Amino acid sequence: MSRLLESYVQGRWFAAADEGTPLLSAIDGAEVARISSTGLDLAGAVDYARTVGGPALAKLTFHERAAKLKQLGQTLLAGKQEFYEISRLTGATKRDSGIDIDGGIGTVLSYASKARRELPNDTVYLDGAIEQLGKQGTFLGQHIYTTRRGVAVQINAFNFPVWGFLEKLAPAFIAGVPSIVKPASQTAYLTELVFRRIIESGLLPEGSVQLLSGSARGLLDHLGGQDSVAFTGSADTAATLRAHPNVVGEGVHFTAEADSLNASVLGPDVRTDDPEFELYIKQLVTEMTVKAGQKCTAIRRALVPASLVDDVIDATKARLAKVVVGDPNAEGVTMGALASIEQREEVLKSVRGLTKSAEIVFGDPESVQVVGASASSGAFISPILLRAGDQAATEPHEIEAFGPVSTVIGYDNAEELIELVARGKGSLVASVVTKDAVIAREIVLGLAPYHGRVLVLNSEDARESTGHGSPLPVLVHGGPGRAGGGEELGGIRGVLHHMQRTAIQGTPNVLTAVGNKWVAGSDRITGDVHPFRKDLGELRLGDTIIGGPRQVTRADIEHFADFTGDTFYAHTDPEAAAANPLFGGIVAHGYLIVSLAAGLFVEPAPGPVLANFGVDNLRFLTPVKADDSLTVTLTAKLITPRQSADYGEVRWDAVVVNQNDEAVATYDVLTLVAKPEES
Repeated sequence: MSRLLESYVQGRWFAAADEGTPLLSAIDGAEVARISSTGLDLAGAVDYARTVGGPALAKLTFHERAAKLKQLGQTLLAGKQEFYEISRLTGATKRDSGIDIDGGIGTVLSYASKARRELPNDTVYLDGAIEQLGKQGTFLGQHIYTTRRGVAVQINAFNFPVWGFLEKLAPAFIAGVPSIVKPASQTAYLTELVFRRIIESGLLPEGSVQLLSGSARGLLDHLGGQDSVAFTGSADTAATLRAHPNVVGEGVHFTAEADSLNASVLGPDVRTDDPEFELYIKQLVTEMTVKAGQKCTAIRRALVPASLVDDVIDATKARLAKVVVGDPNAEGVTMGALASIEQREEVLKSVRGLTKSAEIVFGDPESVQVVGASASSGAFISPILLRAGDQAATEPHEIEAFGPVSTVIGYDNAEELIELVARGKGSLVASVVTKDAVIAREIVLGLAPYHGRVLVLNSEDARESTGHGSPLPVLVHGGPGRAGGGEELGGIRGVLHHMQRTAIQGTPNVLTAVGNKWVAGSDRITGDVHPFRKDLGELRLGDTIIGGPRQVTRADIEHFADFTGDTFYAHTDPEAAAANPLFGGIVAHGYLIVSLAAGLFVEPAPGPVLANFGVDNLRFLTPVKADDSLTVTLTAKLITPRQSADYGEVRWDAVVVNQNDEAVATYDVLTLVAKPEES
């Protein structure tokens, strides 16, 4: 008997007492492993995540979590070869395995990088600007995100045993929420191997990740309003989980990403001799055959101008004829097997449903030539291309064959095209292949309400395009309606899915304390030591320097115009400037104001401030005329130590006023400031 897969819960590996259910190789039907969760303490696993994993993560800032994820990604990347070797048993070719394994690890590294760049070195994330709720500025509002005190349950599909769980785990970990990973049983032996390497690395805090190998029946019974479920799989299973009493009555956060009838559109402007025509055919065949069509983002409907249906079919058939099906280790094989014999039967059942209104123009559902393996013992199937018949037929828009199957559908105009795509009732992705940006806009805006992502492909972006079927860490993955109505990834959006947004109301000092970011109206700290003489350990929010006044002369304005070449009439032509309704005479350059302000607050000697690396949110509010006097107030607004450097970032609030105390410019100054020297 083969090895029984284990779960990792409550800080230890757990093996069920029974023999488990056999898991068979997609290539030859041989037993790979067995799986069972009999006797597993699900309530204990949930409690362990909340009481051990959650507090451990809560001690870490976003940046500290990101650093651990980066180390983990690098560790997995260095040992990925063993993952490739076992991935073959799922039916995956080397290319398929790369999408799953390298794609999953790449997502981990992407989240580590984005968290360091876009999140504060804190545990609180501020959402949007301060809202003034009272006339005097003493009563303000601010939205914040904080970590929920629950567990993220991640239920994954069989088609991506590595990427599927890593793309969910990474944003949850950055958010500070512990994860319980539930892989689909059929390919769980690969997930379990990767998970073992994660635990062996010792990089992640105890309790922050747990693995459930086998049935998860009853798991949702232990969840509540602080917990979440992220599900990938069939729409039917999603509907069952969504109806669970704890989801309905206890407010468990539920997100579903379901299989959908994704469409690829050939634009009405494309002709057979255009490079876009070849791009369309190549992409269609790629999406049919990568992972043997077992991708939730694969192209199920190919919509093309009615006049080009025959040309598209002929070109697609010619490419499909070159596809070699077989053992991924066999020379020349370009498409592997489906995940299981049962999955093949499901696909064939769906194909029979599609043929009620469409004809097969390529492939034989009952026969396939296989290289290096047996067609009878492995889960192999031929790529199958269909041609839709009656436009009123519902099958192409309702039946998904989760394999290397696609249906070509003709359309007559853009309005009909959009209506046909919408019959899919919501999809994860659509692609539009066109060389005309105006046509692209019309189609994209028509398709957008029904899709989570739309790719526009042409000869200009083809070389860099990641393709129709590739979800990216920085873009949302999900879709409305049939696609589940959920959303994953999307960069920092994926992190915020696991956090609670709360509106905080209070005084400026309260909001400064809560958000760890200085708010206008809060106390300022002035003293004998210039803030630029303080290192990152000494500097405090509210530390302030006031510089000025400094009179702006006509000679200053003329010199700046001559020196920079900015001779815009408002600075150089008195008559024209006087006629301008905004100025009424010569005014100083905006950048002259900023430059003069810098001279008023800078501390010239070498010290903790290493560099100014920019300004944000610069606004010029009141024109400055000759002989006006400027005063600048510079206040430490946000202090962000960097994890991997001997300095951090400091954001300063800058306000420049004139002699009438009117604000003439506001902006943020960005500096790099040294950390304290180690004693």
